[in-house]
Amino acid sequence: QIAKCVCPALPPVSFAMRYADPLRARASRAGRSVPPFFGFTMPYAAAVFDLDGTLADTLDDLANACNRAIAAFGVPAIERDRYRYLVGQGVDYLVEHALATGGADKQQHAREAAQLHIDGYRQHMYDHSGPYPGVPEMLDALTAAGVKLAVLSNKPQRATAEMVGHMFKRWRFDAVWGYREPYAPKPDPASARALIDHLGLTPAQTVYAGDTKVDMLTGKAAGFFTVGVTWGFRDEAELRDHGADRIVHHPAQLAAVVTGV
Repeated sequence: QIAKCVCPALPPVSFAMRYADPLRARASRAGRSVPPFFGFTMPYAAAVFDLDGTLADTLDDLANACNRAIAAFGVPAIERDRYRYLVGQGVDYLVEHALATGGADKQQHAREAAQLHIDGYRQHMYDHSGPYPGVPEMLDALTAAGVKLAVLSNKPQRATAEMVGHMFKRWRFDAVWGYREPYAPKPDPASARALIDHLGLTPAQTVYAGDTKVDMLTGKAAGFFTVGVTWGFRDEAELRDHGADRIVHHPAQLAAVVTGV
């Protein structure tokens, strides 16, 4: 007689999910990310988003506001695509580097130009800006799945809160954090860690999504599963080179990463 071979079945989804959080927690402490477990993608409790270039296409209005500010000090306008590599690290970085295109001596006006940029931008934040295609549907899917939503941006706090309240008022965000003291701008991870503490979660339960190397460095340093989005200001190579755990090309793919569906 031929003996029967009893092969163990693969663990069910419930088994994988039961061990998801402990695995992610240990990996986070070790500075590593957890791959899919037995073929199942493990869902996360929170999704934290960069704002400019991730949720909202704001490049034209940011570029126009900065060009108006530097024009006051005799610096010629910078072409739009160069701003892809200037925005994302805070207003001070943006204005200082924009002024520098007109000569090193122009940087002495950085403080005045930064204030002009902030004031002018707030008056024209929505001239050409709006959510990226697919983002509203992604937020619908995450909300339906019970995922906590948050924003972590280098845009000043007031402008960040106003923009989220204006463009994304249909959805409930559990935290909307822009640049504010006492935290340093991203990629310093202190604000990311404080935000997730505020949500009552751990880094291992969190996906962080952004479109620049600053976001990848921030997410990795904070211990988040870090996703690079290619519809924003920078290219895929930059995201991969700076440690993205996953690359997505459409907001629907990001929703799938977070929910495991």
